[in-house]
Amino acid sequence: MHAHFERHVYHRHSHETYSFGVTEDGYQAFRCRGDAHTSAAGMVIAFNPDDPHDGHAADELGFTYRMVHIGPELVSGVLADMAGRPAGLPLFASPVVSDPVLARNLRGLHAALLGDAPALRRDELLTATVGAMVDRAATRRPGTGPAGGFVERARRRLEEAYLDDIGAAELADAAGCSRFALYRGFRRAYGMGPSDYQRQLRLRAARRLLAGGGAIGDVAARTGFADQSHLTRWFVRCYGMTPGRFQRAG
Repeated sequence: MHAHFERHVYHRHSHETYSFGVTEDGYQAFRCRGDAHTSAAGMVIAFNPDDPHDGHAADELGFTYRMVHIGPELVSGVLADMAGRPAGLPLFASPVVSDPVLARNLRGLHAALLGDAPALRRDELLTATVGAMVDRAATRRPGTGPAGGFVERARRRLEEAYLDDIGAAELADAAGCSRFALYRGFRRAYGMGPSDYQRQLRLRAARRLLAGGGAIGDVAARTGFADQSHLTRWFVRCYGMTPGRFQRAG
């Protein structure tokens, strides 16, 4: 959810999910667990499942915020991956947290969920955000399991099927490790997440096809990009030139 409210008032309610949000502008006031709270721009909101709360703008200027709802089963799965064993659910003692790192993580996750981010990237951001929320704001911080020799298997799987929309669970299963261990180990080995590595493989394939004289739109479609502009955007970011200029330079 991404919304701006000025006069709207939330009646007291609760959710079955964990609800993590970030106030982008203004001030929002609410009561949760019997206490009054205010979240200002840049602050993070963390509601446990079944936490009753209301909400309204603290002044006439209103407020803008983003909110992500994540089911307990999904949170439990992420934490089990991190711990390498079954893990209890976290408890967030304070519904308002001032932490720029968490705010940045939540913005990135929200944008990926609403946009057209690949499945692998969405899964990575979800895992990273849940892990950060638990580590930095929850009263329970499960331990993490050791990394194993699985990174090479994950890399081979990506190279064999770099055009596929592979999710984190599928890639971790192919590598024989947890999603969290995969993400952490891959970044340690290659300095980037699996989704970034997958995109690099697609860009390299695009370079080969472009060097062979392929039409840019056709190359984009054949290498896993949404369209020509999508390929061009990432090509410029990674290589400092457009695909057309690359072809002309070759």
